[in-house]
Amino acid sequence: MTETTHTQTTPPGAVGGPRSPEFRLAADALRGLKEDLFQDAFAYRPLPRASAEGPLARRLSGGGWAPHAVVAVLGVMAMFLAVSSAFDSGPAVLLCGLLALAPVLLTLARPVGAFWCSLGASTAAAVIGRGGWSDWPWLPGSFLAHLVVLTVVALRTRPRTAASMWVITAVYGFLAGGLVGWRRYDTDVTPMLVLSALLLLAVTVRHIRRQAEQEVTAQQTVTAHERSRRTLLEERTTIARELHDVVAHHMSVVAIQAEAAPYRVENPPEELQKAFATIRENAVAALAELRRVLGVVRAEDYEAPDAPQPTLADLDGLLANVREAGLTVEKAVTGAVRELPQGVELSAYRIVQEALSNTLRHAPGASARVEIGYVLGGLGLRIVNTAPPAPRLVKPSPGAGHGITGMRERVSMLDGEMTAGPTPDGGYEVAVFLPVPAATVSEGDA
Repeated sequence: MTETTHTQTTPPGAVGGPRSPEFRLAADALRGLKEDLFQDAFAYRPLPRASAEGPLARRLSGGGWAPHAVVAVLGVMAMFLAVSSAFDSGPAVLLCGLLALAPVLLTLARPVGAFWCSLGASTAAAVIGRGGWSDWPWLPGSFLAHLVVLTVVALRTRPRTAASMWVITAVYGFLAGGLVGWRRYDTDVTPMLVLSALLLLAVTVRHIRRQAEQEVTAQQTVTAHERSRRTLLEERTTIARELHDVVAHHMSVVAIQAEAAPYRVENPPEELQKAFATIRENAVAALAELRRVLGVVRAEDYEAPDAPQPTLADLDGLLANVREAGLTVEKAVTGAVRELPQGVELSAYRIVQEALSNTLRHAPGASARVEIGYVLGGLGLRIVNTAPPAPRLVKPSPGAGHGITGMRERVSMLDGEMTAGPTPDGGYEVAVFLPVPAATVSEGDA
């Protein structure tokens, strides 16, 4: 038997091995620096026009160009500062002014490239307008221009870019100061780093706040959508529970009649007995499935009602209850009153109930009117309330937003139509039409 010995030839930490956290942190920092300031540094990225809804845009004519005008004014200020603080006169002074203006204007089109141009222009201006070498490496005009460039670029990019620019500015300042000798010349590296740090910190805080506001807005939108969806599902579940009693009653009647039908005929054929038995079995099976489905949608605290589901015949009792609650309401019925399918009767009753409840909650002190119209082909409902009295003694309740949603779901279930909205006199109106097929109406009347 031969034993094979495997010897590790790759030293720990070699290529392909696990990296230390410090190494990964440094690699991520260098990769971010490359992406922010080196990759496509001079890409064309024009500054978009500002929204007309901003406070500055509303105060300035042509507010969409306000940010561009502000940057241009700051650039001109930096140019005048460079010209006025120069020791010499002539073309060199004009060139120093242009070197202060150009990087600022470049931020409007190529922001990252403007940062590199600002460093180069600062060095060129310091050499050209050296005069007494009182300021190094930023002359007064270049000092202001570089601060403006840092701020504008930070506003147009992400916070990580602002940190990278500040670090490079610090490295540039210390290298430039060490190049000419710290003791011989007065450097303005420290003021530049302090002022730029404050400006970039303010810009970063603004970025973070805006991002937080956007996230909150997005979360509120999602929450509102989920709340609306949950409300819709709750209303559909409530409708399903209520309609269970109606459907279960009809299925029970079918089962009982199918079981009793053969005994009403003397010597019924065997085929007829089998047909009625099949009808009863199917009715019982459907009733069992209906109860099983209801068990899925029923809440834990739901208790099945002892009394039958209400119909339009019980509407007078509902009106009496709301009158006791303080709502003045009257009822008007037009057309030939007839018995409608129980699903239509239940939905009509619930719609009137919810509309009157909304009046009590949202318009305390108002009066209401309920109109019921029995027309050919369906049932019409109109519930309208007047405007609440001007000096409101009772504060209206905001409600949960379930009322209109529940009414629309009931109307949609019956393929009806519904409109709801304020009236010209300040009240509110709900108008509903529930279609009823003529065959169904005739059967109910029979």
